[in-house]
Order: sequence, then C-alpha cells, then structure tokens
Amino acid sequence: MESNFYIPVTAAVIEKDGMVLIAKRKKAFMGYLWEFPGGKKKDAETLKECLVREIKEELGIEIEVGDFICSVKHVINCQSAIELHAFKAIPRTDNFQLKDHDEIRWVKIEDLHKYNFFEPDRAIVRALTNV
Repeated sequence: MESNFYIPVTAAVIEKDGMVLIAKRKKAFMGYLWEFPGGKKKDAETLKECLVREIKEELGIEIEVGDFICSVKHVINCQSAIELHAFKAIPRTDNFQLKDHDEIRWVKIEDLHKYNFFEPDRAIVRALTNV
C-alpha cells in the first residue's frame, strides 16, 4: 500500500505512579475495546502537537509528551488504514472529562495483556511488555 493511504494517528501512553492509562472506546467504531487515547493528526500539526490536542479534546487534561515508543501500520478495510505513532506522556493535570470513552483505568504494564485492545494498540502493549 502507498504511504499516503495511511492516516497518521497518535496514541499516548500516559504514565503516573508506575501505572499507565487505558481507555475503553464507546459503542461506535470498534466499541468497547481498550486503547491508548489519542487521535488523527491534522495537516499542519506535528505528531506531538496532535497528541496534546487530542488528549485535551478526549480526556480534558494537559499532558507533556515524552519519548517515542513505536509505530504500527494497520489496514482497517479496503478504504481505510492508519499508521499509529505511540509516545510516552505524563499528565500535567488530572481533571479527567471523558468525551470519547466510556471508562478509563490505571493499569500496571504487566497487566495490560488482560485487556481486549484495538488491534493496532496491541503492538504498543507488546512494545511496553517486550513480548
């Protein structure tokens, strides 16, 4: 597939007190699966700028974006594909306001495998757990 077929998407692995934040998607597309929150990049944004904006929109919090973790390409169907870019992040505020998710949880990294993640996010889990 051509590289311009892939929509650039970001994901934040938000870390606090030895735990990472995961979010359960609402019923819409890929509903009820867990993911690392984030979203689609706008043309004029860098990946890190995208992540700051998306986390503010989806969770209502400010973050500081840290190190790059991994990227993964995922074909959703014959007309849609994403390239997911994951970064570590730390919360600057903690007044969560869920807009795109039904639930959030703080989870130990070694327990991430217990959750049913959206397929591209499973690559992030593997990168974090070295599996």
